[in-house]
Amino acid sequence: MGILDNPLVRKGMEAQFADRRARIAAGEKPLGWKVGLGAPASLKKLGIEAPMIGFLMQNALVPSGSTVSLKSYLRPVAEPEIAVRMATDLGPDAAPDEVMAAIKELTPAIELADLNPVPEAANLDAVLAGDIYQRGVILGTQTQPGGSVRGLTSRVVRRGVEVNRTGDPEALTGKLIDVVAHVATVVAAFGVKLSAGDIIITGSITPPPMIEPDEVDFIHAVDPIGEVSVKFTRD
Repeated sequence: MGILDNPLVRKGMEAQFADRRARIAAGEKPLGWKVGLGAPASLKKLGIEAPMIGFLMQNALVPSGSTVSLKSYLRPVAEPEIAVRMATDLGPDAAPDEVMAAIKELTPAIELADLNPVPEAANLDAVLAGDIYQRGVILGTQTQPGGSVRGLTSRVVRRGVEVNRTGDPEALTGKLIDVVAHVATVVAAFGVKLSAGDIIITGSITPPPMIEPDEVDFIHAVDPIGEVSVKFTRD
């Protein structure tokens, strides 16, 4: 199964899924999945052939426009992403047309993460066991039906200035339908199905932006769908 042949990846994923099961058993509600460490430079640095998979819980949801305290973060990151909502269940090794048919809609997203420790090939087990730094997720309320990113432009605004714009939001993440198929295949290896209603945040469209001490907000727009934003405090 490719990435799971790496013993540190296997060890970390087993710990991660055990944590997910325990949290669900304790009453938490699952939201879906996240994809991380999938940019070409990260894959090369970490010696892996495909992105890593983490999970999302409902209590990680942060409404757009909310204020989040970064007081406990050591290396805060806000990643501009595209989120997928599934229309139907999807099994492993799905063909591209099956994947596209299983996607309900797309929406802009921001993932909040604490990038500590810095990922290395030698600590992948710890990074995966810690759910790949996941701390929160902001999802848009406006959506676009289907799974095509054709015609979409991602824009990132920091300190009131547009700092990134791309008409190719898959340049660092890989093709969105390939990402979704990869998630379905990996979670199936741990006895879990990618299910109708699941959210997948598909990876950072830019290199993960570190949030500086003076920054008070972060905006990610996916035109023409809409935008999401988050404000920061250090209290």
